[in-house]
Amino acid sequence: MIKKVLILNKLLILGIGNLLMGDEGVGIHVVRYMQNNYRIPNTDIIDGGTGGFHLLEYLHSYPTVFLVDAIIDGKPPGVVNIIKPKYSKDYPPTLTAHDIGLKDLLDSLYLMNKRPEIWLFTISISDVNSMSLNLSTKIHKAVPNIAQFIMKQIDLINN
Repeated sequence: MIKKVLILNKLLILGIGNLLMGDEGVGIHVVRYMQNNYRIPNTDIIDGGTGGFHLLEYLHSYPTVFLVDAIIDGKPPGVVNIIKPKYSKDYPPTLTAHDIGLKDLLDSLYLMNKRPEIWLFTISISDVNSMSLNLSTKIHKAVPNIAQFIMKQIDLINN
């Protein structure tokens, strides 16, 4: 039998998105930027792709999870907001293409009586581009600022 071990005092930064759909992949671009530019003690930074139940183990294992994802909310591209969803109903209805998967994952965690502290960092985008590997200029320029914003939140929760 494989024993599951809770990773105590560790933070997971998990970027979600589809790299094939332009700005919709901003969560992945942000975590890749952070992997290349930051060394954060007691923190793992992971590309979560388009989500799915294979991420359940990550969400199950960490006490604190920062999810980074695109949202279509009518705000200017690149605006970052933070919410702390407690239940799947707390997720904004306008997350992009994979929002149902994240909600299902959260519901699964609660059914297993696991409740990590989840922070959802949403990055406003104007639309989902079909089949583009590139971010729009506004979103591309915003990636370092988004990473810095996340770093400030890490500093706040650690102090």
